[in-house]
Order: sequence, then structure tokens, then C-alpha cells
Amino acid sequence: MVVRQHRSGSGARAVCALAVVGVMATAAGCSGGGGGGGGSAVADGQGGAEALDAVHRAAAVLAGTASGTGTTAVAGVGPAPGATAGTAEVRTAMETAAGGTRVTIRGRGSYDFRSGRGRLTVVLPKDAAGEDEHRPITELLAPGALYMRNRGAGVPADKWVRVDTTTLADGNLVTGGVTDPMAAAELLRGARRVTYVGRTVLAGVPVRHYRGTAEIGLAARGAGPGSRGALTAAAKGFRTDTVPFDAYLDDQGRLRKVRHRFSFANEGPPVEVVSTTLLFGFGAPVSVRLPDGRDIYTGRIRQR
Repeated sequence: MVVRQHRSGSGARAVCALAVVGVMATAAGCSGGGGGGGGSAVADGQGGAEALDAVHRAAAVLAGTASGTGTTAVAGVGPAPGATAGTAEVRTAMETAAGGTRVTIRGRGSYDFRSGRGRLTVVLPKDAAGEDEHRPITELLAPGALYMRNRGAGVPADKWVRVDTTTLADGNLVTGGVTDPMAAAELLRGARRVTYVGRTVLAGVPVRHYRGTAEIGLAARGAGPGSRGALTAAAKGFRTDTVPFDAYLDDQGRLRKVRHRFSFANEGPPVEVVSTTLLFGFGAPVSVRLPDGRDIYTGRIRQR
């Protein structure tokens, strides 16, 4: 398996550099839309330390490490009674811009925050010419690992590709075309500067919109065991440790949407990656069975 680093050369090559097994690389040269907006926000006077605390606690709610049972309907800080990690349905969008080319990869599925496991179907866009339909890729997410089926490029259709996410230069924040929902939430543990933007409505749900920056290294130190290894790798592999974000929390303090903006410095034009994760349908049943060893492909994967 060939691992390509994020610190590669020109902007044209940089899109491919985001892929370790070809998810982002396969999509290079395609076009697509963005991850969707957050609506029009109206401020109600919150911010400062309360905003920072709300974002930190939202990560803790999903990770199952929140303490206390404060209400959130007024303060917007901390988990409400009964707010638990549990499970959720997930929608993702990852948009890459390099050299004037935009690529959007979309995913949908479900995630169990108690076990750190999820199952997503990742859909690649058509080529810019409207040709070359790509088969959806099935991804299984687990602590420290990413499993992919329908990888193509020489991998048998009935086999899975397994990637150790703790060895990836980005900790699988962008490699798989989907940011692991747990990692997306855990990144908020590294929030340092947070501004309360205001209230808005997201898919019919009243939410509070927060904007800030997170430090990957700080998030890694505070992350749970399932995310710590991947985030530690990302803290070492990215050229910049700071990640801007927008987070939307419901009135129970649960994360409903988070958008991270990753930037990779190259010799040519910079590569911008916007990763958006939507969470809804909390409590939905999730069943993830990881592949047996005999179902894992161990051959060499061709790069596209």
C-alpha cells in the first residue's frame, strides 16, 4: 500500500496527496457542490467563556464523558438531563479546492459514539466531463482503523482494505473522504477561541451557532482512547495545528453540525478542504460488524 503525504508539491498533485488508498484521489478532476449552509443566525448575547464551554461540552456529550446535568435551554452550556452519547444518523460532505478544481465527496450512514464504530456509504462525483461513474465505497469506521470495500484499482470486490488511521499523516481527518464523526467532535476539545454567532434553525431544529478555531494537538491530549492515536498522528502530520470550525448545538447541548476547514500548504496553490458532518436521528439503531481477517485484502493497491 502506498501512502502519500500531505506535504507534496503542486496544487494539481495536492488533491491526490490527500489520498492514502484513493478515495480523494479517485475524485480528483471531478466537480460538485458544497456542504450546505447553516442558515441566518440571530445573536442573543452569548459568547466568551460560555461559548467555549458549550463547544467543549458538546464534544464530551458525544464522547460519553460529559459530567453534570445542567440545562441548556437558556444558558446554551453543557448537556441537558438525558443528553447522552448514544447513536446518530450521519451525513457528510467533503469539498476540496485546488488549482481551480472543486471536488465534493458525500457520505451517509450511522454511527455509534459509545463504541466509536460507524458505517458510511461514500459517493464520489462524476468526472468533470460527466463520465466515469464511480461505485459507492462502503466504509467502516472503528477506533484506530478504517475499512473500505469497493475500493477498486485491483482490489477484489469481496475484499476489504484496512488502514491503520494512527499511521496516516492526517489521522484520517480527510484521507477517507469522510471525517470520522467522533474525530470531528473530538477536535472541538481543542477549541481555544470561540465566538457565539447566534440562534438559527437547522433542518427544523433550533440550534446555536458557534465559530472558532481548534488546535489539533490540544484536542489529541484531551481525546478519548478511541480517537487519541489518530488525532496525535494528525497533530504531527499537518503543517499547521490550527483548524477553523463552525459548530451548531441543539438545546440539549448536542452537536448537530460541524464544519472544519483544513488547509495544506504546498509549493503551488494551497489546497483547501472543507469537511461538514451533520448529526440527526439520535438513538437510531447501529450495527457494525468488522470484517474477519480472511476478508482483508493484503495485496498491493494500484494508485490512480
